[in-house]
Amino acid sequence: MLTVTLSTRLNPEEVQQLDALAKISGSDRSSLLKTLVRRGLKELRMEQAMDLFQRDQITLSRAAEIAGITLWDFASQMKTRGMELHYDTAEFNEDMAAFRERQ
Repeated sequence: MLTVTLSTRLNPEEVQQLDALAKISGSDRSSLLKTLVRRGLKELRMEQAMDLFQRDQITLSRAAEIAGITLWDFASQMKTRGMELHYDTAEFNEDMAAFRERQ
């Protein structure tokens, strides 16, 4: 797998917290940072997808795509977050058209 090296600046307290968590988990700082970035990206994608869908800016299928999960898993996540599913016929037709394009 191709990787890219990135750098960032953290304050000393954040570095201490990283090192403490790395020690507890039995990993090194680099591995822990990769885990944190991956978890953070996953959560940010979900938050953005939820927000855009809630504001009627994207369809349900597009929200699931942004979140990187299935449509059904996205709907389930909405329920656990106390969000209502507002899904009309026009949106269903858009989702079906997008589904057909992926086939």
